[in-house]
This record gives sequence, C-alpha cells and structure tokens, in this order.
Amino acid sequence: MSPQTMTSSRLPRIGMLGAGFMARTHTRAARAAGAELDAIASSSPVRAAEAAAALGYARALTADELLAEGLPFVHVCTPNRNHMEYARSALRAGSHVICEKPLATSAAEALGLASEVEASGLFGAVPFVYRYHPMVREARARISSGEAGAVLTIAGQYLQDWLLDAADDNWRVGAGSGGPSRAFADIGSHLVDLVEFVSGDRITRLVATTRTVHSERGGQPVDTEDAVALTLELAGGGIGALLVSQVAPGRKNGLVLEIAGSRESLRFEQEDPERLWVGRRGHSMLLRRDPASLSADAARMCSLPAGHPQGYQDAFNAFVADVYAAAAGEHRDGVPTFADGARAVLITDAVLESARDGRWVEVGEA
Repeated sequence: MSPQTMTSSRLPRIGMLGAGFMARTHTRAARAAGAELDAIASSSPVRAAEAAAALGYARALTADELLAEGLPFVHVCTPNRNHMEYARSALRAGSHVICEKPLATSAAEALGLASEVEASGLFGAVPFVYRYHPMVREARARISSGEAGAVLTIAGQYLQDWLLDAADDNWRVGAGSGGPSRAFADIGSHLVDLVEFVSGDRITRLVATTRTVHSERGGQPVDTEDAVALTLELAGGGIGALLVSQVAPGRKNGLVLEIAGSRESLRFEQEDPERLWVGRRGHSMLLRRDPASLSADAARMCSLPAGHPQGYQDAFNAFVADVYAAAAGEHRDGVPTFADGARAVLITDAVLESARDGRWVEVGEA
C-alpha cells in the first residue's frame, strides 16, 4: 500500500447500513479506497433507494436482506441501539465489519462482540479515526520511543455546542435509541481512546460527574448527559483530567489532548490538525506536518505533501483503507478493533457508575 494513495491490492464489495452523516463519510472513504459500493439499507425502502442513487450504491436493500448476503464487508452506521445486533448478524453471515461507536450500549454486549469476532477469524473495527491524524501518530511515536519521557499528567477536552439549546434535539438524546450515555459514549469515547493510544498506557480507575442541562428536548424528557468531567489514574502512575460537553458555546469539534512527559509536553488540537505543539523547559516548538521530518508511522498517514492541509475526511479515508488491508491479511499498525471499541464502552460504563454512586471506580480489563 502506498502512503500517498492509502489503497490495498485486495479491495472488497461493501454493504452500508444507514444513510446519515456517518454513512456518507464512510462511503467517501470506501470510494477513496477503491471499494465496490454494492448495497445500502436505510430506515425505509424509499430512503434506501434515495441513498443508493445519491451515494452511488448499486442496490437498495432492507437491513435483513443486506445482512443475509454475507458481503465481504458491512459498515454499520445506524442508531446506537442497532449496533450490536447488526454487527453480530453481519459476523455470523461471514462479513468483516466496521461498526460505528459505541460498539454496543453496555460493556457486557461490547465484550461479547469482541470475543465473537476474535473467535470467528473475521475483522471488526470501530472508527476511532482521530488516531489517523499524522500528528497524533507523531505524538504517540515520541512517547513510545522515550523521547518525551515518562507520562506524568494528561489534560483533555472534547467540546461541542450542537445541543446547546433546549430546542436542539436528536435521536441520541433518548436512551432508547442512543443508550444510557450520550455525550461520553458519543465523543468522550474518542477522547479516552486517544488517551490510551497516544500514551501507551491504560486507565485503571476514575471518578466522574455528569450534568444534564436541559430536562426536556422536543417535548420529551432527557435521560442522557450533556456534559461529563472526570479525573483518572493510569497504570504507569500518570494522572489526568478530562472534560466532555455538547453544550459548550462556540465549540464545534474541540478535541484537545495534552500529555506532559518528564522531558516534554505534547499538545494536539483536532481543529488545527496540521501541527503538534512540543514544549520543553528551555524552549517550545510547533511541528508542522511534513512527512520528511516525521516518524515513519506519522509519515505513512500523510496522504498529501507538506503544505497541503489534511483533515477529518483524510483521517477517515486512511482508517478505512487500513481496515480493508488488515482484513486482507496485511499488517497495519494501530487499527482500532472491536477490542478497542469494547474498551471504550467499558470506560463509559465506569463513568456512569462513578457519576451515579459518587465514588472512584476501577476500570476492569476484558
């Protein structure tokens, strides 16, 4: 696979479950990787036919019909309540699966799916795509090589404002469609995945508090959280503080991670993904994305030459191409699997337990 094209020599036919924003994002990435867009299913036959025409799929099917086909790859981009059922059905039909997060709405279900995909010999992936920004890989490389020193502290935030007002509504707001957690399961999961992926360490315990700002949306009671604050400890001795909110005015997709090592600090901001701030006691510097000066892993993520900005869709394209390649037996470092998806749900459950009981909670291992 060329780092400039992010394509593999063995490309699948795919089926897409869902037709919303994430399905469109997955479709662009699949097309960039050269996949054959075979079939799509949505909430109704009419909606599926419209999506097939708009996105370029050869066929519009029902979800049951698509799952029964046993296509080489199935992408699950539906409301959260369907993730576990659809992913499991696709696996049992013999398909590799990319399933949107959360992998399931409980840790027990997510861990069960991770075990099932491992036993099946198929490949299951969850789109923790912020791993695929080159400067995230550069931060990870500086920590794993020892250049940054031992991890001391972590500060992170993921702030949005799309649910700021009581009039703002979405299917994710209700636990029946989105699961018992909203803000943390939706975006906090990305943040804790980056904490563990970049630091190379594991969250061992945490204490959290949640807030629901609006008790009603769209005339219905709200039973999920708008914001979460948590303190965490890492297995290696580091400590951290994270803030997650979907009611932060002016913040559209403000994902920020800063890790302080014993020799240098590293700060990545998703809304400015072309650079990595590196701070040392005597000086600080901004590293710009330039494959000629980055680690090999970061350089592999550079699909464009230096000076030509890469962003979210580029990261998504790289993720999907890596998954297709890994499912075909090619080695790809850092692909987020169902095990990683289950890990995020396990942490989400710990956050909810801590917020409910007002105490520190141990984060178990699968």
